[in-house]
Parts: sequence; C-alpha cells; structure tokens
Amino acid sequence: MKKALFVSISVLLIVGFFALPVLADDTLVRFKGGIGVIPVSNVVVNPDGSITVNRNIVRGVNPAGQIWVIRKLDAKVETNGEIEVEGKGLLLGGGNNIGMNANQRVRATLLCGNDQHDSDLVPLEPNGDFRIDDVLTPAPPDPCENPVLLIRNPAGSWFAAGIPKLD
Repeated sequence: MKKALFVSISVLLIVGFFALPVLADDTLVRFKGGIGVIPVSNVVVNPDGSITVNRNIVRGVNPAGQIWVIRKLDAKVETNGEIEVEGKGLLLGGGNNIGMNANQRVRATLLCGNDQHDSDLVPLEPNGDFRIDDVLTPAPPDPCENPVLLIRNPAGSWFAAGIPKLD
C-alpha cells in the first residue's frame, strides 16, 4: 500500500512538473515567416500626366530605399517584453549590391497599434543571418492590438516584416 501511494505521488509530481511550462505560457505574439520590403507600393499616372510614387509605409514607418529579401524569420515576444528573433538571408534584392548585406545593423520593432517597442541593434552576418535576444523598450501592452513586427535599420527604415502566427 505504501509503495503504491509513493508511486502515485511520484507520478503526480512528475506530471505536474512537466505541465507547469504549458500552464505558464507567457507568449504575447509569435511570427513565423518574413516578407522583404518592396519600397514602392504603387505608381499612379495622374490625369495631367504627372506620376505619383507611393512609398510602402507601414504605420508611419518608411521603407528602405531598395528591395530587400528574407529567407526565414521566426520571432516570439513574451508579455514582459522579452523578444527572440532568428532571421536568415536578409539581403539586398536589387541594385548594384544585390545579394549583399550592405554592412547593415538591424533591430526588431513590435508595433501594437501605432505604438513602437524596439530591441537593440545587431549586425547582419555576411549571409544576412541575424539573431536578436533582447527586451523591447518600452515593454509592449498585453494584449498587443493588431501586432506588426518590422526589422529596421538604425535610421528607422524597415527591411522586412514578420508574418503573424495565428494558431
């Protein structure tokens, strides 16, 4: 009887130990996949023959001046503002330096509505890979309404955006 009770309590403790991380999920938002920037969203020929070029501005954030591509992006933001981003292949997608990283440094910006929450800057590897493991400032609200994740340069232009993971 004592042995059966000991085994039962041990099993409950072990199951409880492994269940804690499931119960304590503090994930605010996740992003899986990325979209590289195309700086111009459209070009309009006006009735007078003039041309209007509309830049690909996201919630007030200007795009980079050249096309950028990204092969992979995974990001997770916790409710306390901790952010982990793994990016692969963030490189120029046009111009004379196509396929290069332009010696850029990047940061992650989480937009909750129009409020910006930034990480520190990290350098791009020659192949465009980068990793951000930081805390956003200021800390984002919980919930983060209509979240957008942008990868930006020191001047603030965006190079890539995360695709929200909704499941």
